[in-house]
Amino acid sequence: MNNKVLITGAMSGIGLACARLFLDKGWIVYIADKLEDKEVLDELIQMYPEKVFYTKTDVSKDKDIKYLHSKIKEKIQGVNSIINNAGIITHGLLHETSEHNWDDIMNTDVKSIYYIGKYFIPDMIEQGKGTIVNVASISGISADYEMPVYNAAKGAVVNLTRAMALDYAKYNIRVNSVCPGATDTKMLNPDNIPKYAAVNPLKRICKPGEIAKAVYFLANEESSYCNGVNLPV
Repeated sequence: MNNKVLITGAMSGIGLACARLFLDKGWIVYIADKLEDKEVLDELIQMYPEKVFYTKTDVSKDKDIKYLHSKIKEKIQGVNSIINNAGIITHGLLHETSEHNWDDIMNTDVKSIYYIGKYFIPDMIEQGKGTIVNVASISGISADYEMPVYNAAKGAVVNLTRAMALDYAKYNIRVNSVCPGATDTKMLNPDNIPKYAAVNPLKRICKPGEIAKAVYFLANEESSYCNGVNLPV
């Protein structure tokens, strides 16, 4: 059976880098994103015919994930691996944060993992194996100035990863996370790149493809004894 992966938030940045890498490795890739970049999608389909699928999905909504699950069952009969990559970021002091902003971050970055698990983990249990990689952040391991909501969300992802790893190991389902540092994506303010690069021993920020390699390692059998790992990159 071909390896098949669901990647959320895969129309740009780390998610797109993951999609390209998995496709290069011969996987069937199902992209779920609330944005539809037709140019990107057409390019991938042309390069990897019959390997790329897409459903417009807001991962913060239960009904969208339920629909996504039904489409994946219909088109590729399920997946072996899930990359929970979709996420958003916010800045500002906690007392200045609106309730809507708090909910938006928590629903997209954390609750989406619950929704995905609700519909897809039973399939993995039934098939007797699977891998899940959550894209967290070094912000979930330590704290940043003026990013309390994002820090709280990614901290939740880090510990949720550990909890899922404990609960699902008996079903031969491994759950790990990758915790990127500052990465060159649209989420990063370009004005901050020199500052982040200066404090890094390598004197540069990370490229999305470098994160994708870590994600791929944790998603396949090369990491067969890694479970509950929160891997800083």
